Amino acid sequence: MESTRTEDKKVGWFCVSAHPKHEHILAAHLRKMQDVEVFLPRIRFKRATRNKSVWVTEALFPGYLFARFNWETSLRRVQYTSGTRSIVHFGKSFPVIPDKIVEELQQTLGTTELHTILEDLAPGDAVQVSDGTLRGLSAIVSRVLPGRERVAVLMELLGRQTMVELTAISLIKEGQERTALFSRRSA
Repeated sequence: MESTRTEDKKVGWFCVSAHPKHEHILAAHLRKMQDVEVFLPRIRFKRATRNKSVWVTEALFPGYLFARFNWETSLRRVQYTSGTRSIVHFGKSFPVIPDKIVEELQQTLGTTELHTILEDLAPGDAVQVSDGTLRGLSAIVSRVLPGRERVAVLMELLGRQTMVELTAISLIKEGQERTALFSRRSA
């Protein structure tokens, strides 16, 4: 008879430390093991580079993932899996993460373990152009056009404020302090 999560105190979620930027590799190794369940929450977002913006995927908790296993039978196997730095512990005590916490994270992020952070642009948002001929210039969102694929922005060109339509994917939000400046200027 198989025991449930609440009945079996030897099976639980543990926090596993991975080598930097290799959480996904460790997760793949652990998923190959029988009786080991893995949860690696990740986020996907746009990051500006010198030439354009690119989509980046990173662990929600950099350097860590969650693994559910029987600590009596699988602790050593997990500890010595390629990519594992350690299992989080305090002396000889390996704290168990409550099932409820991991379940809430799984419900929030869904079954894919990947949450995409979309930048919702709104009028007044300060943005920077990340590609094309206007790359590197700053602007203020004036209107989000239908379909959310294009955005009208107000930018200063040749000493004059000009309205320009750009693709939303070519814009990256800047800090919030510029949004406050725009709202004062238009008042």
